[in-house]
Amino acid sequence: MFASSQPASIQDRLLDRNRLRAWSAAPPRSKDPRLGVAIVTCMDCRIDVYEAFGLETGDANVLRNAGGLVTDDTLRSLVVSQRLLGTREVMVVHHTDCGLHNLDEAAFSTAIEHAVGAPPPFGFGAFADIDDDVRASVQRIVDSPFIAAKHAVRGYVYDVASGSVRRVV
Repeated sequence: MFASSQPASIQDRLLDRNRLRAWSAAPPRSKDPRLGVAIVTCMDCRIDVYEAFGLETGDANVLRNAGGLVTDDTLRSLVVSQRLLGTREVMVVHHTDCGLHNLDEAAFSTAIEHAVGAPPPFGFGAFADIDDDVRASVQRIVDSPFIAAKHAVRGYVYDVASGSVRRVV
């Protein structure tokens, strides 16, 4: 590594933290989630899934993306989670105060197209009603022919202000 007069990046600091933690890491765990559950949720940094549900590392597969959308890639990951790793339940957990809630998707896409010179080849998943969006996400999982265990696919909303979770479907 070469000397630099620039301050360490966030990534460098995170790698330093890892070096300190890796020496005291627990022995390797099974790749199969202990609780047999997969959780689909948003990437929002205010959501600590492990804290919210009292989970420990190794308890669940946690799939995150902007909005907690059930995209083709989310379905792909759920198929792997169920058919290779043995999960049998799916929690879809959206949240209050989401950046995609009431987003003007057309205007956002246009702004990105103007900034980069090409339209985004994907939608962003803006929604008007959080409960309806949770229901649609759950339905997309249940409707997939590739999902093995459909009996326990449920949807919830996490309140970022209180940390409470309420069931929608």
